[in-house]
Amino acid sequence: MSLRLACAGALCWLMTGCAALIPPPTPAPAAAAQAQRLYRDSIELSGRLSVQYQRGGADESLHGSFTWSQTPQRTLLTLLSPLGQTLAVIEVQADGATLTQAGQPPQAAPDADTLVQTALGWPLPVAGLRDWLQGFATDARGHKWVAPAQPGSAVSTANGWRIAYPSWEEIDASGAVRPRRIDLARQTAQAGPVALRIVIDNWQAH
Repeated sequence: MSLRLACAGALCWLMTGCAALIPPPTPAPAAAAQAQRLYRDSIELSGRLSVQYQRGGADESLHGSFTWSQTPQRTLLTLLSPLGQTLAVIEVQADGATLTQAGQPPQAAPDADTLVQTALGWPLPVAGLRDWLQGFATDARGHKWVAPAQPGSAVSTANGWRIAYPSWEEIDASGAVRPRRIDLARQTAQAGPVALRIVIDNWQAH
């Protein structure tokens, strides 16, 4: 009986020792970076934007740059030509949106996305970009979605946009990241298949 007890005790000791030698699982780099990403209410950024769409059945494209300023109360988006000329200024506040183009009177509407599509001839989801530029979205089922910090992460929204994050940028040595490039795609009745590419070059959070 004492021999059996001794063997059982030794077996328990070996199992405990082996368990102690097994290191606890560490989160994947993408998961760790995702956990460290915080939503910023106030940001300023600039970068490049390109769009492909259709007008009258013919393929069209537009390339340029942009600046984006966001606070809890206001969004200000400026679209620029490749030479730096202002193409359009879109301002969104609680009481509606305005869009101003060079040489034209300002246009106003309660909804920024409808205003932009009517004025420019192609859709630009200004409301959604407040979240999407930082890697957050609401998916087609209405669930909150945080983009995994790895190339190729994508999601579809309830209003038909597909959002993809081909590349990311490290913020600091902690492993926290933010989107570097965002690809948007949507099938529309007015402008056919629309493809938007956004590359963020400069970012400042307040």
